Amino acid sequence: MEAYAIWNNKGGTGKSTITFHVASRFAEKNPGSKVLVIDLCPQANSSMLLLGGGAEGEMKLLELCSSANPRSVVGYISDALLNRVTPDLTKYIVQISTHNDQMPDNLYLMAGDGNLELMAPAIIDEAARTPLPGLDDPWKAVHKIFTNLMSSLESGPDSWTVFLDTNPSFSIYTELAICGASRLLVPMNADDSSRVAVKALFALLHGTNPPHPFFGNYTFAAKAKLRGLNVPKVHLAIGNRFTQYKGAAAAYKAFSDATADQLYNEFQLNPDRFTGDLHEDAGKQEFLASYVAELRDFNTAGVVAAHHGTPLSRMKQDYYSVHDDPDVKVNAAQIREGLKAIDKIVAKIDP
Repeated sequence: MEAYAIWNNKGGTGKSTITFHVASRFAEKNPGSKVLVIDLCPQANSSMLLLGGGAEGEMKLLELCSSANPRSVVGYISDALLNRVTPDLTKYIVQISTHNDQMPDNLYLMAGDGNLELMAPAIIDEAARTPLPGLDDPWKAVHKIFTNLMSSLESGPDSWTVFLDTNPSFSIYTELAICGASRLLVPMNADDSSRVAVKALFALLHGTNPPHPFFGNYTFAAKAKLRGLNVPKVHLAIGNRFTQYKGAAAAYKAFSDATADQLYNEFQLNPDRFTGDLHEDAGKQEFLASYVAELRDFNTAGVVAAHHGTPLSRMKQDYYSVHDDPDVKVNAAQIREGLKAIDKIVAKIDP
């Protein structure tokens, strides 16, 4: 079973929108499997989109998060910390189609929750407790909350694929998402700041060489390595918001040379940090063909689809209301191009 974290420590790369489009399309393409989205971003944008988008999605999310025992990541994490068990998943997820009939029936959601930000200090304190002799290491136990969930799903009767939406900041709840994932989908923009983000991403997950003499031992990478926790491998870098690039080689052109070089150099030095079996001596273009996919802005179609909580496959050529504009036109060509781009990414994601 694979669990994919959609993460980049750079903001504005479209993580939540990508989660919405890729998870819903993956569920459509794999009707025999169950697909779960876990929204570990306090902004909960992907949850609102999946639940119907706009004010409707926001209202439904509020209902899930407002009960005494929230059907959200806050409810699940609280249960795991208080009772020291892997909670009953059915108490904290919803079948999205019961809230948004545009979604496939095999798509489920553990909703994001704004209270996750308020809860973060409690999670940090729990992880920082002094371990007692003969008992579990608190840091390891906290960071395995979603690892344990994945193990329970894998040993169960159903086939699951999991997508974890994340926050760009490497906060405690982002660490939990990273530990629960086996693979990374890395959204990236076509700008040179993405090169810096790539370098930071690997430093956060694996540490620097040599480690910093002062804070090196305090990092997530050092603590995870000490406890034998696996970190996910890069499965795909998703080029997003590349509408200024055209042509057959757009996926390559969309990455600045510096960003492409940063990814490729990392692969040459540490091929074990990437999925697949591409040899470290592979050329740059072969590497990019394996590990880079393009997801354009879908022009208007993708924005409108997300706003209405509707997969692109169910969009029709028409005029739609978006915020204060009641007449946003979506044409059939935009829908076809957007769906084609999503399908190329979904084809590279293994159940």
